[in-house]
Amino acid sequence: MDETEVRALALGLPETREQPHFAMTSFRVRGSIFATMPPERDQIHVFVPEENVHEAVSEQPEACEELWWGQKLDGVKVTLAEADPALMNELLVAAWRQKAPKKMVADWQSSRQDTTA
Repeated sequence: MDETEVRALALGLPETREQPHFAMTSFRVRGSIFATMPPERDQIHVFVPEENVHEAVSEQPEACEELWWGQKLDGVKVTLAEADPALMNELLVAAWRQKAPKKMVADWQSSRQDTTA
């Protein structure tokens, strides 16, 4: 994967915006950051629950590593060149769901089920 593909996945989620965050770029839903990309654009930091971090690291250890913020396991750091697109999408959706309002998530989930039925 590359930054263009990751950007398309992130921005494809409802009400997601890309904004600067210090030296990085961030992906936000209603102002809440769910992922950041360092200036080198070769990795992405995805803020997911701990169970998602452990799953990603065990599934793709060559691409994923734990992302710590001080003493807290805060997400997963993904090396884009090694990332599986399906896993990347899964991580971004999990992070977005965690930050988006519950009603937005429910509406989005419902609309996806309508199109696949």
